[in-house]
Amino acid sequence: MLKVAIIGTGNISPAHIQSYLAFPDRCKIVHLVDIYPEKAEAKAKDFSLDAEIHDSHKALLGRDDVDLVSICTPPYTHAEIAIDFLKDDKHVILEKPMASSLEECDAILEAAKNSKGTFSVIAQNRFRTPIMNLKKTLDTGLIGRVLHAQVDSLWWRGHCYYDLWWRGTWEKEGGGCTLNHAVHHIDMLIWMMGLPEEVTAVLSNAAHDNAEIEDISVSVLKYPKGALGQITSSVIHHGEEQQLIFQGEKARISAPWKVYASISKSNGFPERNPELEEEINKHYNSLPQLEHEGHQGQINNVLTAIENGTEPLITGQDGRNTIELITAIYKAGSTQQPVKLPIAKDDPFYTVEGILKNAKYFYEKTTHATNFEDESITFGSDYK
Repeated sequence: MLKVAIIGTGNISPAHIQSYLAFPDRCKIVHLVDIYPEKAEAKAKDFSLDAEIHDSHKALLGRDDVDLVSICTPPYTHAEIAIDFLKDDKHVILEKPMASSLEECDAILEAAKNSKGTFSVIAQNRFRTPIMNLKKTLDTGLIGRVLHAQVDSLWWRGHCYYDLWWRGTWEKEGGGCTLNHAVHHIDMLIWMMGLPEEVTAVLSNAAHDNAEIEDISVSVLKYPKGALGQITSSVIHHGEEQQLIFQGEKARISAPWKVYASISKSNGFPERNPELEEEINKHYNSLPQLEHEGHQGQINNVLTAIENGTEPLITGQDGRNTIELITAIYKAGSTQQPVKLPIAKDDPFYTVEGILKNAKYFYEKTTHATNFEDESITFGSDYK
């Protein structure tokens, strides 16, 4: 029975709490930590948890009644808390984004390498049946080499969203929608296609003049052999319609699921290829449904990795890869120059300090709400 601590009891913590409660024979939540202890107490009451309440994660260091921690705090705190627990040989699940800079990611990875604990970064959308089975279908090669990938990470957030004290600044949130919303889709894209060779990007803030950071970005990615990818990251799109589309040499597939295959007529114009569409659909429809999805799916995967001494599906290196591509987008959008990957350690955008100095600032943050009464949030598409 793994003893679990939740660090940070804000908006995302219920997803973790509910996921652990789904496996009562394997784990038990015994600690809740928040700098506002009343929030932790409220969560304990809401979920009927018999858990100790603390106002600092440091109160749990060195204790033997903690095996696994879920870190659900703002991005600027991730590195310190994760490193502290990894050095304490605890298992760690770290909410997205992994950290605010590549330097912090590398410090976490170093701590994980020397720790007895298992480490995973949240990217729960991999644990959605349509996404998992899209990946498996891509891996068959039935559509041929991917020539173009389109990623629409479209969300909508009201003006007051950035009133919360830690949101809307480069220092504390680490960036805008590219880092904190499109992180899900960027992880999925890298999982399916790998990192690109070069990135160009445009950043803008079109609707939130209470935030320093972007509320929309558009990026173009260059891959080997001429393939391109494009990512739209936004919190200004009504309806929050999200999708990943892969255009291959022989067919296109996507999440939400759609397949279309073409062959060439003698004059080069397209003719539909129903035989290939049928083959692709047959494979996709033969794939199993996941028993556990979203956060519950990823936490189940981490619990299994701990129990079996294996590696979780989503590792620290996966988390770092996502931050590397996001960093490239921020550098390209701030400098208005193409950025080649990988990003070197002497690059100004490798560190938090360098990002704060060189990133594009849009507006001055002037509001600092302590908490919101309404803590309900949206988790995006189910891709069905």
